[in-house]
Amino acid sequence: MSATRATHVTLRVAPDAEPAARPVVMILPAHDEEATVADVVRRAPAFLLGHRVEVVVVDDGSTDRTGESAAAAGATVHSLGHNRGLGAAVREGLAWAVERGAAATAFLDADGEYAPEELAALVAPILEGRADYVVGSRFAGLPRAMRPHRWLGNRALTLAMKLLVRRWGVRGLTDGQSGYRALSPGAAADAEILHDFNYAQVLTLDLIAKGFRYAEVPVSYRFRQHGRSFVRLGPYLRRVVPAVWRELRSAPSATAAPEAPGEDGAVRPRPIARALRLAAPRSACPGPESAPRDRVSVGSGPR
Repeated sequence: MSATRATHVTLRVAPDAEPAARPVVMILPAHDEEATVADVVRRAPAFLLGHRVEVVVVDDGSTDRTGESAAAAGATVHSLGHNRGLGAAVREGLAWAVERGAAATAFLDADGEYAPEELAALVAPILEGRADYVVGSRFAGLPRAMRPHRWLGNRALTLAMKLLVRRWGVRGLTDGQSGYRALSPGAAADAEILHDFNYAQVLTLDLIAKGFRYAEVPVSYRFRQHGRSFVRLGPYLRRVVPAVWRELRSAPSATAAPEAPGEDGAVRPRPIARALRLAAPRSACPGPESAPRDRVSVGSGPR
């Protein structure tokens, strides 16, 4: 596993809960994944590293029986009411996990491309205090079955991300688009996803810029056997590139002067950009009303 730490991070989340009592939450954002979601849910471990695992499927406006299949397999299902996008589904899943006081939060695609059996490898660096944000890399040595044009596109976009994160001292990034990731309580609470369409690049830039420790672990991968990916190169680049540019413009420089302590001696979190914070805990994802298409945070936490 490669890990790069940008700055010191202190995590203080749900202090009144015993660490072992807090669950590991596995989020499956899903849109029309009736053929695969139940199998992914059933294959998830019930316990790992002393924590129970809670599986949450965020149904992003499916027109098939994705929600019913997930519930029948044992998952908690939250519906967004209509299709809002992968970024919106991940944002809502993170909000749910923060409310639950999760010891670690992971998310992976519901289409069967990633193995839920590998969840322990993703969250172990977080539960052991070695990382805050862990990405499962498809290019770190484990078996993968990826179509040639997907391989080429992923490698090109990853190279761009690799160059971008160097400004914060990160050298170990090998997969910029992985759909298998895990966050510490502090990172989940402070994560901001800039747009509804996707999350991959903007989430990584957001968390690394805030000083959360980045790490990667190898994961296996196989191309989806059912359904169709929403990713099309043209529309993907038209939406993602402007969002990445806005993220970079708002992110602090790695050489920026540290913020002065307040009267109580505490260093205030550095504002990244205008954010819509959770005003109160939520027990379910919102329905038909769409979130503002602006930077949206699932909460506030240490940077």
